Amino acid sequence: MTGNHQSLALLLFGVFVAVTLGITTWAGRRRHGSPEEFYAGGRLFSPMENGFAIAGDYLSAASFLGISGLIALFGYDGVLYCVGFFVAWLVVLLLVAELVRNCGRFTLADVLAARMRERRVRIAAGVSSVTVCVLYLVAQMVGAGSLIALLIGETGGRARAWAVIGVGTLMVVFVALGGMRATTWIQIVKAVLLMGGAIVLTALVLVRFRGDLDALLGTAARNSGHGADFLAPGLTYGGDWTARLDFVSLGLALVLGTAGLPHILSRFYTVPTARAARRSVIWAIGLIGGFYLMTIVLGFGAAAVLGSDAVRTSGAAGNTAVPLLALDLGGGAGSTGGTVLFAVVAAIAFATILAVVAGITLASSASVAHDLYGSLSRRAHRTPRGEVVVARIAAVGIGAAAIGLGLLAEDLNVAFLVGLAFAAAASANLPVLLYSLFWRRFTSRGAVWSVYGGLLPAVVLVVLSPVVSGGPDAIFPGVDFHLFPLRNPGLVSVPLGFLAGWLGTVTSPAPADVPGHAAKHAETEVRALTGAGAA
Repeated sequence: MTGNHQSLALLLFGVFVAVTLGITTWAGRRRHGSPEEFYAGGRLFSPMENGFAIAGDYLSAASFLGISGLIALFGYDGVLYCVGFFVAWLVVLLLVAELVRNCGRFTLADVLAARMRERRVRIAAGVSSVTVCVLYLVAQMVGAGSLIALLIGETGGRARAWAVIGVGTLMVVFVALGGMRATTWIQIVKAVLLMGGAIVLTALVLVRFRGDLDALLGTAARNSGHGADFLAPGLTYGGDWTARLDFVSLGLALVLGTAGLPHILSRFYTVPTARAARRSVIWAIGLIGGFYLMTIVLGFGAAAVLGSDAVRTSGAAGNTAVPLLALDLGGGAGSTGGTVLFAVVAAIAFATILAVVAGITLASSASVAHDLYGSLSRRAHRTPRGEVVVARIAAVGIGAAAIGLGLLAEDLNVAFLVGLAFAAAASANLPVLLYSLFWRRFTSRGAVWSVYGGLLPAVVLVVLSPVVSGGPDAIFPGVDFHLFPLRNPGLVSVPLGFLAGWLGTVTSPAPADVPGHAAKHAETEVRALTGAGAA
């Protein structure tokens, strides 16, 4: 990168960081000593505002950088990520959004505790939520490292390390000072910037090929090095049965995982009613669907304009495909147009990462303070203000953990890393959520078994998979202790989560787990369907 690239992009970085810090300062002046203000922004956001914030929360570095890079490297098989990420919102819309808004208050554990023994269930749900959030944060840290390394022209680990540390520090500041109100407005600003940037780049790609999609795809296939295979399924997931099962596992995790993501569930509490939550999801579906259609064009555009080898040379995981495409579309290296467009896209990508990590960190710190601290501390010693203080402290600890893991996983594709977080969410959070909402006999033992029965296999299978060891692109390439052949554990861990919940329920010592079990379920059902008594 030339000095002009670096200076302009860093200037735009600085402008965005200044704007977001200004939003955080403005939000910090408002009273948010209460958990409702800190965790849910006072429940004052409109469906449109919350829809944009959901899109800003969901469209992460995996969407903007990772998926485009996978399409540029693997063609059709990379598009499967778009399909999985988008179809997942039908599950959210039809099964989760309104019911969660009515039954819960701040976190997933609130939904479960409405009809279960509170302490055990809250601890299990809190542990699961924090684990999923940290896995998701790692992907954002890796995206930040790749982006900054490209910007300053260094491929060594030092630039990535400082980028990860910088993003981690900023996310802690956003959450600790601004809470949900600041985080939401940062996500709204980021969503507008991201959609605008994607529209401009997509238009430029189509102009380059005169609107001829056949020419775009044909050129992409020729420049990919794979020929016609680039446009057909199987380049990544079509070899042996292991690869095919890995595809099924990935698809299962992506489609089911969104409904169990803590930072997505927490967004439903920022609107006043369940109807507003449903309308928020409809807004989000429109924005997210439009964005993924543009991502497909950008991925194939990167393969056509740059060539897959050039993308792979810049970064083996493909995370830098979109910034490099912007540079070429603007006129190439050294040109004013290329410099400006590259800098704008890099700044938008950086904004994407900052906004997403703020939302994830807030959700995880809420789980620590509201669920874990609230369950483990003595009731007499707990106060609403004290809980908010614990949440701010937790944000620091979670940020430190995400930074450390981000440094270890710096060479993995961010979309792939997010797939692991989705697998954990689909395995641990979704089964217990659906059972709690729809199964009358479901018990506290079933809830605890369901969470741990999905979470532990998901984490263990990832550790024992080729992602961690046994290959040149693994986190620890020099050793080999992998025993599980699939790179995504969803195919095994998701059914185990549902099975564990069923076993825990049917083996409970009594049909009613607690006195008044049937009455609690009836109360929860009425509340879920009507909103009567909702927070």
